[in-house]
Amino acid sequence: MFTERTSVGLDVHARSVAAAAIDGVTGELFQTKLTPSYEHVRSWLTGLPGPVAVAYEAGPTGFGLYRDLMAAGIRCEVVAPSKLQKPAGDRVKTDAKDAIHLAKLLRLDEITSVSIPSVDQEAARDLVRAREDCRGDLMRARHRLSKLLLRHGIVYYGGRAWTGKHDIWLRHDALPHLTARATRLTFDNDYETVLSTKARRDRLDGAIEAMATESDFTPIVHRLGCLRGIGTLTGFALAVEIGDWHRFTGNSIGSYVGLVPSEYSSGSSRTLGSITKTGNGHARRLLVESAWHHRPSYRVGKTMRDRWELAPAAARVRGDEGNRRLHQRWVKFNERKKKSTIADVAIARELAGWCWSLAVLEE
Repeated sequence: MFTERTSVGLDVHARSVAAAAIDGVTGELFQTKLTPSYEHVRSWLTGLPGPVAVAYEAGPTGFGLYRDLMAAGIRCEVVAPSKLQKPAGDRVKTDAKDAIHLAKLLRLDEITSVSIPSVDQEAARDLVRAREDCRGDLMRARHRLSKLLLRHGIVYYGGRAWTGKHDIWLRHDALPHLTARATRLTFDNDYETVLSTKARRDRLDGAIEAMATESDFTPIVHRLGCLRGIGTLTGFALAVEIGDWHRFTGNSIGSYVGLVPSEYSSGSSRTLGSITKTGNGHARRLLVESAWHHRPSYRVGKTMRDRWELAPAAARVRGDEGNRRLHQRWVKFNERKKKSTIADVAIARELAGWCWSLAVLEE
C-alpha cells in the first residue's frame, strides 16, 4: 500500500530527466526538467513535501539512481516497462506525460517492479553477456569466412567444421585456391577475425569459470550442474540472469523466461499460439540449447559424475530424477512424431522447473 505523501515519476534518459510529483494532501502537481546527475535529482526530491516515493522505468541507464536514492532513505521502485498500464486511445507521448503517468500509477500501487540485482550480480551478469556477445561475433565471423569460400566453390568435406583439422584445411588447402590478391587479403582479414574472436571468447570462458568456483553463486552452479546440458558456463549464466530464484515457483519460472504459449481465450473458445518470448531472453536461449542434451539415451558418464561430486547428495538425486524424466519426455514426443523444435521448447520449459527446484534446494 502506498503510504508516502508525495509520489514522483521520473522519465530517465541519458542526458535529461523529466520529473513529476503529486502531493497527496493538496493534490498539487510539481514538474521540472533535471540533469541525469544523481545529486541534482536527489536535491530536487528533498525539496518536495515528504515523505517521498519515486518510480522510474527500467532501461539502459541501469540501477545507479535506484541505489543512490535508497542509500539516501528515499523509497524507489524500478518499473517493468512491459507491465505498465497505458490509457487506450492516447496518441500523444511526451517525457512530461510519461513522468506524470508514472507518478499516478505509483500512488495507486498499479506498478510491477523489477528485481534489482546486487552490485556483484550485475557485474557477473555483464561478464556473462559479454561472453554471449562474443559468441555471436564468432558465429558471424565464421559465417563470413565460410561464405567467402563458398562463393568461390570451395567447400570442406572432411568432417565437422571449425575443428583443428578444419583449421589446417583452411590454411593449406583452401587458401591456395584463391588466386586474386584482393580475395586473398579478404580471406586473411576474415580468418584473423575468427582467430582473434575465438581467443577473446576463450579468455572470457576462463574468467567465468574462475568466478564460478569462488563466488556467491558457486553452490547454485554446482546444484544446477546435476542436470544434463548445464555445465559451469551455462549454470553460472543461469544463476546470475535469474538472480533470486525464490521469487518464482516451478510453474511460474517458465513464464518468466518466455517459454509458455501465448493464449487468446474468449467465451468458450481457447486459442494457443507460439511461446511468448517475454522476460529474460539470455536465460531462454540457454535453456533451449540445454534441452537438446536430454534427447540421447541417458547414461551417467565421467563428466556427469565429476559434476555430481561437487553437489550435495540431495541435489544428485534430484538431478538424476530430472535427467530421467526429461529424456522420457523426449521419447514420448518422438513416438508422437512431434516436430523436434517444438518438443525441445516444451522440454526447455520443464527443464526450467527442474533448475528452479535445484536452485532453491536447501544445502
